[in-house]
Amino acid sequence: MSAHYYLACDVGVDQSRVVLGALSKGQLSLEEIYSFKTPIRADAEGGPACWDLNGLEKELFIGIAKAAQRNLPISGISANSNGIDYVLLDRHDRPLDSPPVGRRGVLGTETARLLQKVPPAQIYAETGIPLLPLHTLFRLQAEHETNPGVFQKAQRFLPIADYLNTRFSGIAACEESLASTTQLYNPRTHAWSPKLVAALDLPGTILPRLVPGGTVFGPVVEDLRRLAPLVNARVVATCSHDTAAAIAAVPARAEQRWAYLHSENWSQFGVELPAPILSSQAREDDFTNEVGLGGSIRFLRNSVGLWLLEECRRSWGSVGQTYTDRELIDMAGNHGPTDIHIVPSDPRFLEAGDMPEKIAAYCRETDQAVPSSPAEIVRIVLESLALAHAQTLARLESLTGQEIEVLHIIGRGSRNDLLNQLVADTTGLPVVTGPADAAAIGNVLVQALALWHLKSPDHLRGIVASSFPAQVLKPGPGFDKKVRDHFAQLSMAGALA
Repeated sequence: MSAHYYLACDVGVDQSRVVLGALSKGQLSLEEIYSFKTPIRADAEGGPACWDLNGLEKELFIGIAKAAQRNLPISGISANSNGIDYVLLDRHDRPLDSPPVGRRGVLGTETARLLQKVPPAQIYAETGIPLLPLHTLFRLQAEHETNPGVFQKAQRFLPIADYLNTRFSGIAACEESLASTTQLYNPRTHAWSPKLVAALDLPGTILPRLVPGGTVFGPVVEDLRRLAPLVNARVVATCSHDTAAAIAAVPARAEQRWAYLHSENWSQFGVELPAPILSSQAREDDFTNEVGLGGSIRFLRNSVGLWLLEECRRSWGSVGQTYTDRELIDMAGNHGPTDIHIVPSDPRFLEAGDMPEKIAAYCRETDQAVPSSPAEIVRIVLESLALAHAQTLARLESLTGQEIEVLHIIGRGSRNDLLNQLVADTTGLPVVTGPADAAAIGNVLVQALALWHLKSPDHLRGIVASSFPAQVLKPGPGFDKKVRDHFAQLSMAGALA
């Protein structure tokens, strides 16, 4: 088989990059061609930070041009991003305004009015998504009421990755994995929800055409065709939601009952299902139903993850104590087990700020010893995350009726060997770690599948397994019953991490 080459534009709120993927003889390799700080405009008067779309496109085109300098025939190009932010477009598919960065949700009278029209239980029954003010549903409602002039001009909205794929191809559409995170999409019908669109009083034309992941849009626009290696490239709507792309890259075996933990600043713990679970218990447990590869349902729970360590490191760095990821892991490993734990889902831990002091305050309030060193704090965080993941697994198995045989940990956290071993110990499952760069891998390989360079999703996952070495961690003695009971008491209100 001759080599095939693809470009993945992996867009994040903080950092973005252009990655070159090469598929040859059943092996995939990745190379980061260009990385840059995502252009975000801060509001000097205290308003929300906004995406600098012109700056973002300029940087991505620089990266694409750098990749073209390799003079390799590019088969496909696609973008992935988060599922929160969106762009409002005019009839020429030009942005009407600079879209705000959705780091925080919207809570106010607009949200209350929407919930009066459609109660939370009905929203979950319609979308399979728990209430979260970050979602597009609430942000569109707030913007519609506070900035009606823009909506009079708006012809459609598009999530960020879909907007970029429109810029690459000239074709405007919304890929289903991103659509499913908006809380405007029905995972049973695989269509926009008429009930929620009506509740928003939005013009029907604002909803873009939906396409499944792996849809080939066509050739790149003229500006990109001028780069000779892209003259035959096709724009593909991959799994455009970054988590969907990452889960597509789980190197799982079809015959096993497996779950995944996408371990980044946020953790997504779940399974792939053929149909959504929309029960009241699933809603109460905050499980979400999002679309994945091949129209599958990503039944998962979002929870805080490595964000806790990142915020601790930021606080320590502000006073001259700087640590690498490896140093933090080694410090916690050398410290050994602790009987101090936090419930990561406590609302105080979801906001930026002095995280070490927040952890200390939590310990004082729950009559625990106050940690006295960075090493102890890191150990507390890692053990608490592992215990919380074990609780999520128990809820997941109860809701699905499945007994999980193996857990795949992907994303940046797959490199945290101490956390991964603690997860194996607390869940009692063998843990397979990697790949770390799962979103870019999934982006590239879904392109390959769409362009008929791969045969099936199972073939795709086999390529991942053969291309990226994985480590298997077997469960050890784990935490003793005293520690488990202690954590259960801390989370007796029913909160999961």
